[in-house]
Amino acid sequence: MEKSRLLLLFLTLFFVMLGFGIIIPNLAYYAKDTGATTTEIAILMSIYSGMQLLFAPLWGRLSDKYGRKPAILLGLLGNAAALVGFGLAKDYVWLLIARGAAGIASAAVLPSVMAYVADITTSEERGRGMGLMGAAMGLGFILGPAIGGVMGSHNMPFFVAGGLSVLNFLFALIMLPESLQKDTADETVGDRHEWISPREIFRQTTLKSPLTPLFLVAFFSTFSFAGLEMTFPLFIEDRWNYGEKEMGWMFMFMGAIAVPLQGGLLGRLINSLGERRIILIGLLLSAIGMALLLSAYSFATLTVYLTIAGVGNQLIRPTNASWISKQTRIGQGAAIGIMDAFLSLGRILGPLLGGWLYAKEAYPYAVLAGILFLTTLCLYIPLRRIKERD
Repeated sequence: MEKSRLLLLFLTLFFVMLGFGIIIPNLAYYAKDTGATTTEIAILMSIYSGMQLLFAPLWGRLSDKYGRKPAILLGLLGNAAALVGFGLAKDYVWLLIARGAAGIASAAVLPSVMAYVADITTSEERGRGMGLMGAAMGLGFILGPAIGGVMGSHNMPFFVAGGLSVLNFLFALIMLPESLQKDTADETVGDRHEWISPREIFRQTTLKSPLTPLFLVAFFSTFSFAGLEMTFPLFIEDRWNYGEKEMGWMFMFMGAIAVPLQGGLLGRLINSLGERRIILIGLLLSAIGMALLLSAYSFATLTVYLTIAGVGNQLIRPTNASWISKQTRIGQGAAIGIMDAFLSLGRILGPLLGGWLYAKEAYPYAVLAGILFLTTLCLYIPLRRIKERD
């Protein structure tokens, strides 16, 4: 496993997710200031993932054909432009446009980086490599809300993150070599066409792919946690009058637990317990944390329960990506792009359900936790049928 390249990939994902995370404590309040309703805020949260749903499989396929580095570089530049655009936006329509552009850009980076890791690691190293990428995403996702909350400005954090994305682009341009050999790319892509429509993705994977249980894990885990993300700022404001700063500290604490677990221990846990057990543990932890949120009575209990849910969720994605990368026969970029499409669909529908339940005062966290418990039960046997290969 080449540590220098993994470090560059780590930084790449970190800065992408930092920009994504900075938006979280500000987005709901900022959109609310423009007069947006709860439903409109949910749409704003979902459009990012809608663009990922449309473009992640395409970018993954293109990275299989033309290489990982071009897709990563284009995604970083696009991400920088989208962040600056978000900071300059003055009304809801421009927020929507900037958010969608960020989704298109991140769709180029995320599956390409994961596929790059699969290119340069052996099966034994795969879990550790994916764990490091998960730690990078988790660290950016955790520090982003903390920075966005502490800075107290709706504009400056986006400009800072955009500048960091430009610097990251320059480092990758100069220092990151291509991981995909031409003969491998030609063999992987073959005669398949480059564009895969969302309809084709979900029809093919649902009916034909033996990895469907893993794609469903990606969907339901993200669906539930996205519903939590959308409503949590409103939940803590309405019930405790907490705002961006308090939410930032909560995410900082969650990151202090989740990031070392992903970066230092997850690879060893995958090698010793196997991907299936880690995924099931992650689903259950996330469900338990969400269910407990309704019984929170203080800042400390809120933070602990959020951390339980967050750690469970953070265990799932890198473990899922590791397992899929070992099993795929259609190309690393394409397979992880399809996984990202299911993740994106979850991020589209989760906030919509969460926002609707919250508006109806229908205990959204109990419903979301129940969905995760049912998912764990229904996928327990199908997951056992997927071979865990070394």
